[in-house]
Amino acid sequence: MSVDIDFLRPAMLALMPLAVLPLIARATEAGGYPDVGWLPADPLGRGIGLALRAMAALAIAALVIALAAPGRPRTVELRTGRGAEVLLLIDRSRSMDERMLPNDWRRLGPFEIRHQTRSRGRVKSQAARELLGEFVARRPDDRFAVSFFSASTLHVVPFTDHDEVVQAGIAAGGVHRGLSETDVGRALVSSLARFEKRAYTGSRIILLVSDGGARLDRDTQMAIRAGFERQRVTLYWIYLKGFGRPDLEQAGEASAAIPEVALHRFFQTLPTPYRAYQAESPEDLAAAVADVGREQNHPLDFEERIPRSDHSRRFVAAALLLVASLLVARRWELRGTS
Repeated sequence: MSVDIDFLRPAMLALMPLAVLPLIARATEAGGYPDVGWLPADPLGRGIGLALRAMAALAIAALVIALAAPGRPRTVELRTGRGAEVLLLIDRSRSMDERMLPNDWRRLGPFEIRHQTRSRGRVKSQAARELLGEFVARRPDDRFAVSFFSASTLHVVPFTDHDEVVQAGIAAGGVHRGLSETDVGRALVSSLARFEKRAYTGSRIILLVSDGGARLDRDTQMAIRAGFERQRVTLYWIYLKGFGRPDLEQAGEASAAIPEVALHRFFQTLPTPYRAYQAESPEDLAAAVADVGREQNHPLDFEERIPRSDHSRRFVAAALLLVASLLVARRWELRGTS
């Protein structure tokens, strides 16, 4: 198994010949006696002297290598986990700042529902962000991207496995109030383009969270249908149905004029899987998000980018240890001659 090493400052390695200096005998060395031939041989002392010189040479070499900044280069590793590539496409229109029905709305009368929805229901966008944040936290093997849309689409986070980045992107949706216009068609076309030039490694999902619909023109429908087929993406629509908003499953030809129903029926014609969830309360929204998490848990091949690791500190530590050993040896030598 080969180990790849690179240097950020390879020019510093030109200083490596300096490590030879401690190995060169100094010309000024002189004995303390005019004649030492009568002294017995001292192989231990000679060996210690050579060892100290070698330690000094190694200390210089370690410092030179540290200056060259050695390390393991950045790599990309193919790994297999369980999960999916999930693009969170979140509606940020003004209607998302309205409130959802309270969890106990089924026990209330029509007048009470209208009044209490305005006073104590959860704000749609806030409830969606909190539950999507929990959804991301529970799926560490997924790759997430985050986009918001109203009149145009804002791609906030590219596909990544760094949960803290995804969580920050989701939280960014609550900075300002939403806009009045919503263009679902443009948002879907733009979101499908984010899968372009990405290797197909497993399950792909667009999780659309919106409280409104749209009647798409023929060209937009064709672009969306072709994009889903080409990219092999599954669509989940969590429809945040507010008080008085239409039901997606309304029957009859007249209901096709309702934007939400028209969009739902178009999604049913897509060549890839599609599923819609109607969430009228935070409880319904939590159940929908949990159901998506249970359904999409398939084997997923993904590339993990391993950042460059720097080994300079190891060589600096080795040099300091060698220099400290030399200082201790020198102190011991001075004590012995005193």
